Amino acid sequence: MSDYEMTDKEEIYSKVLRAGRRTYFFDVRATKAGDYYLTVTESKKFTNDDGSFYYKKHKIYLYKEDFTEFKEILTEMTDYIINEKGQEVISERHQKDFKREDEFVTQEAKTSEDTATTESFTDISFDDI
Repeated sequence: MSDYEMTDKEEIYSKVLRAGRRTYFFDVRATKAGDYYLTVTESKKFTNDDGSFYYKKHKIYLYKEDFTEFKEILTEMTDYIINEKGQEVISERHQKDFKREDEFVTQEAKTSEDTATTESFTDISFDDI
């Protein structure tokens, strides 16, 4: 049996979650003994300087005997994050054109300084010169 046939036979059930540059693959696979386990693969897309791209993958294997504790801890951790930081996603920070809030405040202050300086001039009539 070829590697392809073996891999094809091992995958029982799959789901994909696309999340920006990341993709998560959830795959139920079978052991040689016929039992099932879960693999979770994170695949992240990167771009080379020449414009070509490549993927980095990270995989975890989760077996049935660990499901209950894993699920409890995952729920606890996700609940903690939501309770501490809320549902809002601050994805702008990951964008190339993101400006930190302090940069925005500095830029805003600079703009108001320019306006204040312009407004402080006395109206001059060139007819008086």
